[in-house]
Amino acid sequence: MHSASLNPFDILLRLNWDEGDDLEFKSAKGGLPLSLWETYSAMANTRGGVILLGVEDDGRVSGVADAKKLKKSFWDTVNNRGKVSLNLLNDSDLAEVMHDGSLIVAIRVPQAGRYQKPVFLGQNPLTGSYRRNYEGDYRCTEQEVRRMLSDRSEQPADGRILEHFGMTDLDLPSLQQYRQRFASHKTTHPWLSEDNTGLLSKLGGWRRDRASGQEGLTVAGLLMFGHDEAIRDALPGYHVDYREKLSDDPAVRWTDRLTADGTWCANLFQFYWKTIQRLNADLKLPFQLDGDLFRKGESEVHEAIREALVNTLIHADYQGQGGIVVEKFSDAFQFANPGTLLVSVDQLLLGNVSECRNKSLQTMFMMIGAAEKAGSGVDKMRKGWASQHWRSPMVREQVQPDRVEWHLPRISLIPDDSLARLQDLFGDGFRKFSKEEIQALVTADIEGDVDNARMRQICLLHAADVTRLLQSLVAKGALEQVGQGRWSRYRFANVGHSEHKGNHSEHKGNHSEHKGNHSEHKGNHSEHKPTYSEYSAELLAIAAKARKHERLPPEETELIILQLCQERWLTRNQLADLMKRNPDGLRARFLTAMVAHQRLRLRYPDKPNRADQAYTANVQAEEYPIFSNQKGER
Repeated sequence: MHSASLNPFDILLRLNWDEGDDLEFKSAKGGLPLSLWETYSAMANTRGGVILLGVEDDGRVSGVADAKKLKKSFWDTVNNRGKVSLNLLNDSDLAEVMHDGSLIVAIRVPQAGRYQKPVFLGQNPLTGSYRRNYEGDYRCTEQEVRRMLSDRSEQPADGRILEHFGMTDLDLPSLQQYRQRFASHKTTHPWLSEDNTGLLSKLGGWRRDRASGQEGLTVAGLLMFGHDEAIRDALPGYHVDYREKLSDDPAVRWTDRLTADGTWCANLFQFYWKTIQRLNADLKLPFQLDGDLFRKGESEVHEAIREALVNTLIHADYQGQGGIVVEKFSDAFQFANPGTLLVSVDQLLLGNVSECRNKSLQTMFMMIGAAEKAGSGVDKMRKGWASQHWRSPMVREQVQPDRVEWHLPRISLIPDDSLARLQDLFGDGFRKFSKEEIQALVTADIEGDVDNARMRQICLLHAADVTRLLQSLVAKGALEQVGQGRWSRYRFANVGHSEHKGNHSEHKGNHSEHKGNHSEHKGNHSEHKPTYSEYSAELLAIAAKARKHERLPPEETELIILQLCQERWLTRNQLADLMKRNPDGLRARFLTAMVAHQRLRLRYPDKPNRADQAYTANVQAEEYPIFSNQKGER
C-alpha cells in the first residue's frame, strides 16, 4: 500500500541538500530502472538534480525493498566505463531516507563541468548523450553534442583558422578605428607598431598552426573586423540586433533599431560601439574625479552595462541559434546570446571565475578597456545595480535552442508601492518577517512568483538556506508552492492578494522584471491582462476558419496561430477558445514545436509549465511559406 504523497523538499532538507535544479521520481520496484541512466546523463549535462528511488510519478512513496542491493547495482554501473562515461558522485551523494515507514534512496547528481561534458551512456557520445528540458530527458542532437565537445576543447571556439578567408574579408576602416581606440587606451603599447597582419596575430585574429603549418584569419578576427556578408558566409547563424522601446504607445514597436540592414558594417566592433552609445544615451553621469583629478568618464552603472554587453559578445556560441539580441526599455536592459553557461549559476554569482568561450575576442575587447580577464564582470554588474538600489541582475538559461539571457531591471530593490501593498496584506504580522523573507515576498509581488534560483541571485544565500526560507514562508501561509524541482516556484497563497495583483496588472506590466521574454513588456498591456472578455473582431476573423473546420492541414493551423499571436501574447486556453480546439492537444501538437522552431516564443521561457504561460509570434506571419496562398481566405 502506498504511503501518502510527500513533499520532496522535506527529504532534501533532512539531507541538507539544496532544492536541486531538477527532481525526478522513480519507482524502482524491479531494481534500478534503465531510464535512471538517461536521467543521470541528462542531469549531469544540464544543471544537476536529485533522483528519488521508491517514489511514484505522482509523488506517492512506495519505497524500495532492498536498498543495499540497489546501491551496489548503482555503483557497479556508474563506475563501468563501458556503460557510463564518467562517475561524478562520491559517497555523500547517495543516501537512504525513511519516510512514513518506507525507505527511499536519494541520488544527488552534480552538474558536470565544462571539461567533463558530455556525460554519455555506452561508447558513443553522439548517440548516448542526454539533456533535460521541461518535458524530461531527451537524447541530444549531434549538433548539441559537438558543441559540448567544442566547449571542452583547449582550443577556444574563436581560435579556429578559417580556410578560404583572408585580409580582403576584413573591413579595414573598422581595424583602423580599433587601432585608434587601442592607442587611446594604451598609448605606448608595443603591439601598436605592428602592421595590420602583425596586430591581428598579437590579438588572436590571425594565427599559424605549428603542427600543420596552416596560417590564416581566425573566427575571432572575422567576427571583430569582418564584412558582415563574409561573417555570414563563415557562420550562417550570425546575427546582431539592438532593439529599443522607450514609448508607451502600443502602436510604436521600436523607438530605435540597429541590425544588419546594409547601411553599416555589422561586425562586432562596430556593433559594440554603436550599441554602447545607445545604451548609455540617457544615463546621468555624476561629477566624480579619478585618482589623477580628471573627471571620470563613466559611473558604476555605465561600467555594469558595458560589462553586460561585452560578456554577451565574448561568451556567445556563434554557431548557435538566435544571434545576439540587446534590448533597452525604460525600466530594464536585456542581453541574450546563443550558447550555454560554461560554469554553474552558483559559480557565476560567486565571481572570480573566468571561463570564456571566445578568448581572442576577450583579448580584443580588453585591449581597448572594455573587458577584463579576472572574472569580475558579474561582480561589476551587481555592484553597479546595487549602487542605485535596483533589483539584482538576473541570469537565465534556455535549452532547445541554447541561449543565455541577462536581465538588468531598473526597479527599486524594495519599491515603496510594493512594500505598502505587503503591509496592507499582512497587517501587523508583516513586522515578524525577516529581511530575507521580505525580499522574497517583494520578489513574488513584483515578478509574479519567486523561486530558489532567483533568490540566490538576490541574496547570495546557499541554496539549501533559500529552500528553508521559502518553505518557512509556505509554513506561515504567506506563499504557496507550485511545481517541483527546477520548476518549483512560490506565489502568494492569500486569495485577497491574488485579487489585488489582478487589479494592479498595469503596474506589473510596466516592469520587465516581471519574467520571461520582455520585448513587448510596455505599452501593450494585453501581454499581462487581456482587455477583452469577448475577443476582438480581428482575432475572431483570424480564427474563423479554425472554428469552422474541425480539421485543418497542420501548416494552416500553424499560420492561424502565428497570425493570432502577432504583436500580442495569448495563452493556450485563449488560443484554444478562439480556435475551438482542446488546449492540451493544441500545445502538444503545435505550440511546443513552434517554440522549438522559434516561430513562437514564451512569455516565461524559464518556467514553461506555468499555468498562465503565453505565446507571441517570433516571426512575421508574412514570412510563413503558405501566407501568400492564405491571406485572402479569412
